[in-house]
Amino acid sequence: MEQYRAVTENRIYTGEITEKKSRFISYLSFASSEEEAVAFVDTIRKKHHDARHNCSAYIIAGKGTSSDILHSSDDGEPSGTAGKPIMSVLEGAGIKNAVLVVTRYFGGVLLGTGGLVRAYTDAAKEAVSAAEGEIKTMGEFADISISFDYASEGKVRRLLDKKGVFPADADYSDKVRFLVHIPVWDEEDFRKQITELLSGAVTYEDRGRSVLCISGG
Repeated sequence: MEQYRAVTENRIYTGEITEKKSRFISYLSFASSEEEAVAFVDTIRKKHHDARHNCSAYIIAGKGTSSDILHSSDDGEPSGTAGKPIMSVLEGAGIKNAVLVVTRYFGGVLLGTGGLVRAYTDAAKEAVSAAEGEIKTMGEFADISISFDYASEGKVRRLLDKKGVFPADADYSDKVRFLVHIPVWDEEDFRKQITELLSGAVTYEDRGRSVLCISGG
């Protein structure tokens, strides 16, 4: 995982279309885990317990080297006509840590395979469109502690300013220690620049990974 888009937490974005008398109501929500996604699907299913279908898809961003978790459900619709199109909308929008449910109230007219795919796709897009103005770009950052001599602080701060990086924490003891968040795709270059700047007189300590907002929202 490096970058992805995410919807705002504690918000539900909705949309609705009608296709040959069938109502398709869509719900998009943030979910940071598979458990949260499943719980949201259950909530919508209870809300629309009288509906013919509550189809869904979710994508949970993998952490570190872990793969994303993807799941979709046709909930009784013909295979591949509901869950997969909903999933395609999430993937096409680049949205992760999200769950999207489309509820269908059958209108008495069969839509056919192609009609179902189009209807579920269009309904899912309505919810994504409702969220568009609040979607954030998230990125994975390496949390690194860098230690160096006091005499080098000015040079290090100038380099950090140039890169748009601000110390998340600073400690002044036997040496200066800055905790910085560096985009994972820039980590190798960052270490190289600091090492060259200080002629190797620097030590690094890995502090794990963080997912932070880059822009939007």
